[in-house]
Amino acid sequence: MKGVVVFLILLAVRLLSVFFVKTSYVPDEFWQSLEVAHRIVYGYGYLTWEWTQGIRSYVHPIIFAGIYKVLSIFGVDCVFALTLLPRILQAFITAYADWRFFKWCNQSKWSLFVVITSWFLFYTGSRTIVNTVEASLTTIALSFFPWHGESVRFLWYVALLAFIRPTSAVPWIPLCLHHIRHSRIPFLPLIFKHYLPIGVVVGALGTGIDYLGHGSLIFTPLRFFKLNVLQNIGSFYGSQPWYWYFVTGLPLVLGIGTLPFLLSVADTFKNLSTAGSRRKILLISIATTLAVFSAIPHKEFRFILPILPMCLYLIADSLSRWSRKASSTLIWTVVVALLVGNALPAGYLGLYHQKGTTEVMPVLAKIAREYKTADGERANILFLMPCHSTPLYSHIHANVTLRFLTCEPNLTDDPNYEEEAETFYRNPSSWLDSHVPAYPLSEMPSHVVLFDSLKPQIGTFLSNYHEVQSIHHAHYLLTDRIGKNVLVYERNDQKTGSTQQTSQQAKKKPKKEIPSEENIDARDGEL
Repeated sequence: MKGVVVFLILLAVRLLSVFFVKTSYVPDEFWQSLEVAHRIVYGYGYLTWEWTQGIRSYVHPIIFAGIYKVLSIFGVDCVFALTLLPRILQAFITAYADWRFFKWCNQSKWSLFVVITSWFLFYTGSRTIVNTVEASLTTIALSFFPWHGESVRFLWYVALLAFIRPTSAVPWIPLCLHHIRHSRIPFLPLIFKHYLPIGVVVGALGTGIDYLGHGSLIFTPLRFFKLNVLQNIGSFYGSQPWYWYFVTGLPLVLGIGTLPFLLSVADTFKNLSTAGSRRKILLISIATTLAVFSAIPHKEFRFILPILPMCLYLIADSLSRWSRKASSTLIWTVVVALLVGNALPAGYLGLYHQKGTTEVMPVLAKIAREYKTADGERANILFLMPCHSTPLYSHIHANVTLRFLTCEPNLTDDPNYEEEAETFYRNPSSWLDSHVPAYPLSEMPSHVVLFDSLKPQIGTFLSNYHEVQSIHHAHYLLTDRIGKNVLVYERNDQKTGSTQQTSQQAKKKPKKEIPSEENIDARDGEL
């Protein structure tokens, strides 16, 4: 196939995922990217504790800020465009990485098949999370890696990876050592003329961007490493046993592709003397990454996205060698099995599981635009959900008051510390009594967003409201704090349309809105 045709096929698949994948995955795809970009361009938006502590780099969200700025200049920055275009951009990036993967694999048909059908790549490939960028940059860097030759082009991508997210450097340690050992360039010239200059240039540019974003000179990769690795702040949000990535994380990410991956691993060990150096070094890189990440208590599926292209390469290589001797009937049986085995999780998780928290946002955006009380007060929305369950200003695009339960980690080592969300769920009625005024009615939030599982516990509070929307969220629940439906309640008072005001109301001094800057607090800590 011609390269242009293959790229267009890959792009079509990634663009399909933009419109097909309608569910939420992790808070980072909004709170560490679009929310930050919205604040950069429009001056309001929520910054989580990672940004106030300086452990996140602006290099990633600045890309989306560029899109927002262009939309703003041309006056077409509606919510639809603000939420859709960043995902389309990410789809283009992923498609280019897919194309580089195809080139890296010597344009084999199996490589095209496995990268298109990977359920996890389809599920995450158009999401605006930094881990998706990690996977794309890793794939591109691998395609330029000098398995034969002396090119150092790959180092630019590796340096960018390490700056954006320091843990991305882990898979590259064995690969860079392999490069240094086998390069025909002498050690010192290679280090001082290539590795260090490229690292310094990327680090300087990234630090310059962060200086403009954070307002002070800080080196975000160092702070990231200190808080997330040395201080292990991520364990505040849960921990898993050391073997989790081996028995749960990687098998679920690979899905049905786990079987050909294991066959490739077994074949490599069985024929260690004749196995190609590429297969062996990739296995070492995968094993090193899993071993290092296993030593960190807080674990997530998305953290191993950077090694997914390495695994897919081994899967494609295994299927290519196997298919040379297999019958066409058996080959087509495997193709159908892999296709169906990947389509099922991609379809269910992309269309149905955890869709309520994203589908509710257009409803809230409309409320923020149109809602006004008889006194001219605008919407004031309270989210009674686990922190960061939904996106925020990037999906509402109106500077109204939004209040949610925070979950900042214990950054001060307070022995009696308890996050706000934990305090709320321990006694919801008590928290509402102390944090939400019961009188007058006009001082209460105009709208409340919650999961249906919470409804029985706050019946008295909700008696001041009426339900205006119910959206299905999930069939099965991971915790008792999540519900099957997302509910939106509106306060029982008189309201007018967004353009309807009496002359007496127009003379009233509007109530000062609470700017988002005053609400800077916390979110789920992620490694």
